[in-house]
Amino acid sequence: MNEKEVVQFLKKNGKTKNVLGMARFGIRPKTKAYGLSVVQVRQLAKKIGKNHELAQDLFWSNIHECRWLAAMIDDPLKITSSQMDKWAKDFDTWDVCDSACMNLFRYSPLAIKKCFKWAKEKDEYYKRAGFALMAALASNRKNLLDDKQFEQFFPVIIDASNDERNYVKKAVNWALRQIGKRNKNLRTKAIQIAKRIITLDTPSARFIGGDALRELGKTHVK
Repeated sequence: MNEKEVVQFLKKNGKTKNVLGMARFGIRPKTKAYGLSVVQVRQLAKKIGKNHELAQDLFWSNIHECRWLAAMIDDPLKITSSQMDKWAKDFDTWDVCDSACMNLFRYSPLAIKKCFKWAKEKDEYYKRAGFALMAALASNRKNLLDDKQFEQFFPVIIDASNDERNYVKKAVNWALRQIGKRNKNLRTKAIQIAKRIITLDTPSARFIGGDALRELGKTHVK
């Protein structure tokens, strides 16, 4: 399947009402959207299989669902540092950002390095990518990262806890919670970090720390 055939599929299967519904979840892409569900795009990705070259064309096609698809079919062992930076810098919605981090970037050997780099960026979605990638790494139970590697993220999380922008603070909170869910040791340390963040006493810090404490204090998490 090539780019033209993918676009034809999107046009045929999209629904305008879904595009309107995306806005209710804060998804207002600058690119064209056809209104397909993630399930539909994931099924298409399985049909296509891994295709690094097609993924590049799709991401830069200015179609929202093509960006989802690009992250699903690209090969994490073929993506370069430059590609990761260019994609992350061009994210225009939280769902495209999170899709790339969960479906592609977390499997790259460059993932940890990018967490630190992107977490320092100024653009809202570019910065979000740093913390979404931390959360994605923590969510992947098959990776071989040890506790010390995850603990390196804590100072970065604390530093970003005063950022009041919605999609940054939610990603910071997400990263802290997911790290704390990996095991008992990281849960204990994440709770300590959450309490420290609350003492910063800003609206975003209270949200990040308070929500993490509520989540990590639940019985099923323990």
